[in-house]
Amino acid sequence: MARVLVVEDDQFVRSALIRHLTEAAHTVRSVGTALEALREVAQVGFDVVILDLGLPDLDGGEALKMLRGITDVPVIIATARDDETEIVRLLNDGADDYLTKPFSVEHLSARMTAVLRRSRATAPGAEPSSPAIRVGGLCVDPLRRRAQLDGCALDLTRREFDLLAFLAGRPGVVVARRELLAEVWQQSYGDDQTIDVHLSWLRRKLGETAARPRYLHTLRGVGVKLEPPQ
Repeated sequence: MARVLVVEDDQFVRSALIRHLTEAAHTVRSVGTALEALREVAQVGFDVVILDLGLPDLDGGEALKMLRGITDVPVIIATARDDETEIVRLLNDGADDYLTKPFSVEHLSARMTAVLRRSRATAPGAEPSSPAIRVGGLCVDPLRRRAQLDGCALDLTRREFDLLAFLAGRPGVVVARRELLAEVWQQSYGDDQTIDVHLSWLRRKLGETAARPRYLHTLRGVGVKLEPPQ
């Protein structure tokens, strides 16, 4: 079972996808515009996004770039366009796979299974032997990709979970931003603002702020550490 976001403005296609995915035991949310998709991804954790290119408010290619600025959730492009140059560009811009319309639900299911298998196999800290990590009232289970705070489940995006799990695995250790980019974002360089934005979202879900931290502590010019409240 996967948490799926369907981004499709054609009501007929949208309804058909929702029905099929729900029957396959997936949890499905759907939106009809790019801006709604960005809002959903920022607020809700998904396992995969099915993204139509012909959206009314923003081209799907631009929406893909914006999605990649806030998350690395797997994205499958659903498009009526079959231009090879554009497909290559979309893959280079961060799409994990694509399907050319019309496509069968069986074809979609097979592509989803393959993308999710790759995604889960490469997720940081997701080795089968990884035990749950406990830091104060925080419990992070890398294997099941679940996190709880004081016994309450945390609704985290994929990137938020990866960031939390990486820091929780090194309690009390100051982790440099360069290391976070390399280990969590899989990038050798990048914008510090990306880290700051994700830390801000994570703090909000942990019930804290940068001014009044409980678990996440930023050392200006040095890095970030996670430790239990004193």
